[in-house]
Amino acid sequence: MALQPAPASHPHATDLIEEYDIITEEDIEEIKDALKEGKMVEAASKIMENLQALENSRLDIAVTGESGSGKSSFVNAIRGLGDEDDGAAATGVVETTMVPTPYPHPKHPNVTVWDLPGIGTPEFQSSTYLEKVGFSRYDFFILIASERFKSNHAQLAREIQQLGKRFYFVRSKVDADVHATKKRRPRAYDEELLLNQIRENSKKCLLDEGIISPQVFLLSSWELNKYDFMLLEETLEKELPKHKRHAFLLALPNISLVILQKKKEALQKQIWKLATISCGVAAVPIPGLSVACDVAILVKSLSEYRQNFGLDEESLNKLAEKVAKPVEEIKEAIKSPLAKEISRDLVVKMLTKAGGGALMFMEYLASNIPIFGSLAAGGISYGTTYYMLWSFLNEVAADAHNVLIRAFESDI
Repeated sequence: MALQPAPASHPHATDLIEEYDIITEEDIEEIKDALKEGKMVEAASKIMENLQALENSRLDIAVTGESGSGKSSFVNAIRGLGDEDDGAAATGVVETTMVPTPYPHPKHPNVTVWDLPGIGTPEFQSSTYLEKVGFSRYDFFILIASERFKSNHAQLAREIQQLGKRFYFVRSKVDADVHATKKRRPRAYDEELLLNQIRENSKKCLLDEGIISPQVFLLSSWELNKYDFMLLEETLEKELPKHKRHAFLLALPNISLVILQKKKEALQKQIWKLATISCGVAAVPIPGLSVACDVAILVKSLSEYRQNFGLDEESLNKLAEKVAKPVEEIKEAIKSPLAKEISRDLVVKMLTKAGGGALMFMEYLASNIPIFGSLAAGGISYGTTYYMLWSFLNEVAADAHNVLIRAFESDI
């Protein structure tokens, strides 16, 4: 269930008590008991452990295929990089990857995309391939082909399956097929028909090699927002464990409004945890500690929101370069002052202004959700932190939405 703002920008009570997400039932009961008994510090400590574990969750994605299939370009694209950007995987028409090479995500270092050596080369035969590339370290495999899938792909898929891990077939460079067909047969050109033909042909190749019910995703590393990328994203989202799914989603490039909405929903699920930590600190009788903690939580979280939605300076410059528009023109779509700058002084100022709204919010929580009534003992910290994070997340998500539309001049 996704948290959605109520008319007064508050989440529904049922959403708050159900949307614990990525936390065990045992931990939930411990947190509830601590809240009921007024043990704010104990509840905050348990939640802090959960957030830290979530932040440290590793995701290792293996990308493989035959030489020249576009493995390295895909490694770059899924990390939001071009082939010439700093930190990009080397690309070329011949095999450029001779050993498994890790490429950490530039903004989410816990997510690593591995560029594996091409299968079928004399050094890497499919029968010994998985052992040589260190099979156990990867969470799942992307098997790429730029023309047709062959026996090497099928054999590797069977071995991955036997060892208990997931794999996904990707037919790359679809944009080149579309362009070539459109140029050769302009009158008979039908893109949907062409894509279906490519998809069915790819499946047939795999069926002929003994793969049962193969699913093939058509992609272009140059136009990741087109073709089957969103279908691949949805498939991975369903099949990855919850903590891995969270890491994968936040690391995705902001290429569509759908991805932006999913990121917003994922981050909304974490707000109550941050607010409870703030409340737990407020219960510790040290003058000034609560305010300092609130500001630290807000500065860190707001900075991460800004980065996750691609509103930091580096991301905006890259987007402007990609769409060949002045960056200032794209920035005109940004309305929230915090989306433009995150500083301690600005957060303190906003925190002060949020007091009234937070008081109303605390009354709302206490009257609708019994287990949160005891949070009043922790002062206004819970309500203020929740109110600030909820409000800013809505604002920055809206800004990111408008930036994407301004950049591409369409609802992508």
